[in-house]
Amino acid sequence: MPNKPSAMKELRKSKKLSAHNTSIKKNLKYLMKQADKAIERGDKAEAIALAKKIQKASDKAAKVNVIKANKANRQKSKVMTKANSLA
Repeated sequence: MPNKPSAMKELRKSKKLSAHNTSIKKNLKYLMKQADKAIERGDKAEAIALAKKIQKASDKAAKVNVIKANKANRQKSKVMTKANSLA
């Protein structure tokens, strides 16, 4: 447990930021799973709509350094490739 006031404040900030980052990552993971399910069903319209949501969420996460930019680009590329491969 920190003793100094500045260390206590830093611990509070760290916990709050960690919770915020975790919620962003969970949302991305949820969207990716929903897109994969839509692709498995063969629902191209829903897959494309979810891909657009993933693009937006990935870009926002990369913008505030929750995930790295290359990971965001990989996620977007992966989901768009799968969605576009549907007949």
